[in-house]
Amino acid sequence: MRIIQTAIEGPLILEPRLFKDTRGYFFESFSQRDFEEQVGPIRFVQDNESKSVYGVVRGLHFQKPPYAQSKLVRVIQGAVLDVAVDLREGSPTFGQHVAVELSAENHLQLFIPQGFAHGFSVLTPEVIFQYKCDNFYAPQSEGAVAWNDPALGIDWRIPADSIILSEKDSHRPLLKELEPVFHYGK
Repeated sequence: MRIIQTAIEGPLILEPRLFKDTRGYFFESFSQRDFEEQVGPIRFVQDNESKSVYGVVRGLHFQKPPYAQSKLVRVIQGAVLDVAVDLREGSPTFGQHVAVELSAENHLQLFIPQGFAHGFSVLTPEVIFQYKCDNFYAPQSEGAVAWNDPALGIDWRIPADSIILSEKDSHRPLLKELEPVFHYGK
């Protein structure tokens, strides 16, 4: 696995070593040993999967401490624009984001550490999205930022009239309205 640094300290792109031949391909989608050696110690405790159609935007979600989550995300079918927003108060990149196209074709994964909001937009007719979490889901700890907050400047690569949101994601606060929950360097 090759680690690719992003423009923001924390999120990392993971590129697996792909073995191809006439039969198809093979790759290790996750190795605890390799992850700990190249990224750091982490214990994933929950795997999730979602299926979505073109135009869906999910996010920007996070869980508040003590239930904060790091995520390792990837696409099994289709393509998404995956986004991580820095929510760490005091960070030199607070409010900035990383956006990476993840697809079944490129096999890239994105590691999103605690302290970031996460979301994605579906760029293909259908997508199957999988992710690992290092903490269990805790509904009482849910947090979110408005996907269309102008201060974030995210280009979701979907025309506005094609965007499909959940009811909850239609009514999320702007970044400037959030109480600080993550602190840089802690």
